[in-house]
Amino acid sequence: MSFVRRQFLASAVALTLGVAAQASFAADPAKQSLTLGATVGYNYDVLKRGIAPQLEKQGYKVKLVEFNDYVQPNMALAQGALDANLFQHITYLNRFKTDQKLDLVDIVQSTTAPMGVYSKSRKSLAEAKQGDRITLPNDPSNLARALLLLQQNGVLTVKSDIDPLRVTEKDVVSNPKQVKLQPIEAAQLPRTLDDVEFVVVPGNFATSAGLKFTGALTLEKPPVAYQQVVAVRTADKDTVWAKDLAAAFKSPFFKDVLTKDFPGYTYPQGL
Repeated sequence: MSFVRRQFLASAVALTLGVAAQASFAADPAKQSLTLGATVGYNYDVLKRGIAPQLEKQGYKVKLVEFNDYVQPNMALAQGALDANLFQHITYLNRFKTDQKLDLVDIVQSTTAPMGVYSKSRKSLAEAKQGDRITLPNDPSNLARALLLLQQNGVLTVKSDIDPLRVTEKDVVSNPKQVKLQPIEAAQLPRTLDDVEFVVVPGNFATSAGLKFTGALTLEKPPVAYQQVVAVRTADKDTVWAKDLAAAFKSPFFKDVLTKDFPGYTYPQGL
């Protein structure tokens, strides 16, 4: 074998080994598989389109789990069935983990689908009439957001210190037009559009039902306290995989996916 050929082969082997080393160290050597949970709708789609492809490219095997409620994702995370979840805002997470004594922490902000008010019989909330019916989410976290959205639009007034995990319609202190609030399960809200004058729908359930943000009478502009975050167990927050997961939400790839597939959403700060 000639000297030139030996040198070429040696260089090729070195290059191959270098690529292999990069591949093996791209993912956390101690954590090659990740199980991520999200609520049905856009949170699940965000993980599927914007996050899983990045993690898989780094060498992780990613499994996505879909939930239809706001309790099980945190319980599954705390019990180790999930490595991370995406479905809640920081206010809900902090209160839930305190009440349930769970050792969870947020590691990065995600995109947030704005809650909106929809109607088939009214063109604006200004057209609300005496006794109009309004369906809205019955889970306290989203109910708090819905009441604040109605307050911002002059429909009613709520207590200034409402508890986002224990709020009820009884926290309304002023209701000039005596609108009738009907809290129901969030996933069922879009189905009530034909039956009531106004429906307040969380963004994920609106998109799942085919409602477009452009068709809403009004959309919330969620403050940081009501923007979605990714949660992990506190013991995992400084792991390589958790840092890789957080970085995926700050990447140019993620921003491109949001721009293309999630117009009208509230983007993470700094993206």
